[in-house]
Amino acid sequence: MSEVIELDDEVLDNNEMGDVFNEQKIGVGSLYHSVTQTHLANLLFNDERFVVLVELSLDTGQIDLSQFGLKTKTEMKPDLCVYKRQAEPKLTKPTLPKRLNTDVLRMPKNPILVIELLAPSQSVNELMMKFDAYFALGIQSCWLVMPSLEEVKIYSQQGSYKTFDTQRDTEVTDEVLDIHLPIQNIFEKFEW
Repeated sequence: MSEVIELDDEVLDNNEMGDVFNEQKIGVGSLYHSVTQTHLANLLFNDERFVVLVELSLDTGQIDLSQFGLKTKTEMKPDLCVYKRQAEPKLTKPTLPKRLNTDVLRMPKNPILVIELLAPSQSVNELMMKFDAYFALGIQSCWLVMPSLEEVKIYSQQGSYKTFDTQRDTEVTDEVLDIHLPIQNIFEKFEW
């Protein structure tokens, strides 16, 4: 059975998908990548200031991504997106429920933080090119998480970065967004 997948006005069957993954160097996750991503999402989800979303497509149509060496044209999909939680307005009258069949395929509003986890099939340079694009979109902070090294690098729009690792640090601190996470909880192992 052949599966058809549509990518930016191109239709590919599953026999051609290997070429797309190789050409675009889409990161293929691993167990450690997945566990680390889940831990980060849970830790940030517990902070009531934020909304945390996994694998959300961001609409990047307002800038030319080719200037950053990226092949995609209209969207980017970080491993994690963090948005500032909006205060819930007090409702004075009943409102109609939102339609359940309405969804957003490409998020037009950019997050305040994106987190990319280095997958075994990715290069650090590839993710740094994405960070340049994220900062051009106005994102305030970008984290590069390297599960195999148990290391987090936090980049700011000013071009500076700080490195945190499990060998010397107890906490990961994003000074721009006032986030403090215990580093051991990010890279916590589990038993089968």
